Amino acid sequence: MTGNEPSPLAGLRVVDLSTTFMGPYCAAILAQWGADVIKAEAPEGDVLRYVGDAKVPGMGPIFLNANRGKRSIAIDLKDGAARDVFARLVESADVLVHNLRPRAAARLGLTPERMLALNGRLVYCAFRGFGSGGPYENRPAYDDVIQGASGMAAVQGVNGERPAYWRSAAADKTMGIFGAAAVLAAVHGRTVTGRGRAIEVPMFESMASFMLLEQQGGWIFDPPSGPTGYPRTESPYRKPFRTRDGYLAVMVYTDEQWRSFFAAIGEPALADDPRYRTIGTRTVHIDDLYSLMDDHLTRRTTAEWQEVFERADIASSKVNAIQDLFDDEHLVATGFFESVDHPSAGRLRMARSPVDMGDRATAATRHPPCLGEHTVEVARELGYDDAAIADLVGRGALVAMKPAQRVAEPAQAADRAEEGHAPVQ
Repeated sequence: MTGNEPSPLAGLRVVDLSTTFMGPYCAAILAQWGADVIKAEAPEGDVLRYVGDAKVPGMGPIFLNANRGKRSIAIDLKDGAARDVFARLVESADVLVHNLRPRAAARLGLTPERMLALNGRLVYCAFRGFGSGGPYENRPAYDDVIQGASGMAAVQGVNGERPAYWRSAAADKTMGIFGAAAVLAAVHGRTVTGRGRAIEVPMFESMASFMLLEQQGGWIFDPPSGPTGYPRTESPYRKPFRTRDGYLAVMVYTDEQWRSFFAAIGEPALADDPRYRTIGTRTVHIDDLYSLMDDHLTRRTTAEWQEVFERADIASSKVNAIQDLFDDEHLVATGFFESVDHPSAGRLRMARSPVDMGDRATAATRHPPCLGEHTVEVARELGYDDAAIADLVGRGALVAMKPAQRVAEPAQAADRAEEGHAPVQ
């Protein structure tokens, strides 16, 4: 790209009716690639606005990251006039994303049948806890629940250890990526057929698929030929290795890399040991190999080992704390972080899209929106004049707020979620 070409998703309008993590992350990815994302929020806003250490109410750090590049319209979908506004918004859109449970979506008139009747070219993307048609379909779901249901938590506690969660909303964020891919597939399909479609992105089924890729083991065969699992990831020695002065993450993998490693520790004959000669035999004896590495890496400093591994073309990295990322020489050199001036939250340091589309400049040039910051702007785009907008705001169907205006307290937002804006999570 020359830098003057439009972003890949320029001209694509996405209505983001989702809250918390997975839906907003999906829509944020689309915004970073150039889509015009309109975040439609309840009058109290996405509950994530109130999570974390915020400089101003309603602009918490997770919300800022998950909603960069979007515009916010605050709308009360329990009001008939507001539903008319939302219908116009859907008619103008290419994509609708939400994570309402089916019953809540039906109460608000947001079924796929009704939305596609309004706009036959719409891609209707519904995030679900559990896929439709099964006994769990109306259950609520959160990241922790899906980590448990999908096998993810059990895999963290191998060899009889207690199951454990990843210390990250890993299922939610993975779902956001699944959703972005599904939306783009459906948009491409529309270019062929001219018709939109309803897509369902269920957390349980998606994360079960995610886990089975390498964990299915002998259960890929029917009947099973052996146990589930992947021995390399089950090894208790698979962890960052302690060096003389810190920790190092290392992945020795190919035959050549193991020969180089064995030579580096002064035991080149191990390369011809039948237990370690091939990737298949090494996988069976991975505990022995990782134990060997655990012993040897303590004998040199992190920097010394990194030199050894770089010469041998073996992947390694010092173990970074989250705060270390901001000064990482590679991330600095590639311009990964940029400073953004926010009208109420002040100066922000935010990550660009990690995907290089041929132009390093990010498409998500808008700051994360304050609640209702773009209500009037979007309503005008939908054909409402100022008098009609004032009437809608006056009756509470729409909420228009200035960037620095105080928004609802967390308890109010939580109460609102219980009234029908609750996500699948």
